[in-house]
Amino acid sequence: MTTRTALRQMLALLEGERQALAALDIDRITNCTSGKMELCDRLDKVRPEELDEECLGLLDAVRRLNTINRRLRNLIATNVQSRIDAMAGAAGTYDSGQRGPGAHPA
Repeated sequence: MTTRTALRQMLALLEGERQALAALDIDRITNCTSGKMELCDRLDKVRPEELDEECLGLLDAVRRLNTINRRLRNLIATNVQSRIDAMAGAAGTYDSGQRGPGAHPA
């Protein structure tokens, strides 16, 4: 597999991951993660001086899409945490809520 092919596959996987994150499709997210790890293992062997202009462009696109996906994952995690806190009835999910006489402040 050439570096160019691996970068194109990574770009496709990242696009699939973005769609899976938007749909909260856990199976597809997991499959994309496995595929990305395999491609990272292959790309680890590439030296920067071996990259031509097309590969550098693909690499830039991969970086940008990976950043977008990371931000989306963080937004989802924050949203889930907010919902958990709301269900727990407090901003501190792990707070026992015991504030009676003799209780220590958190």
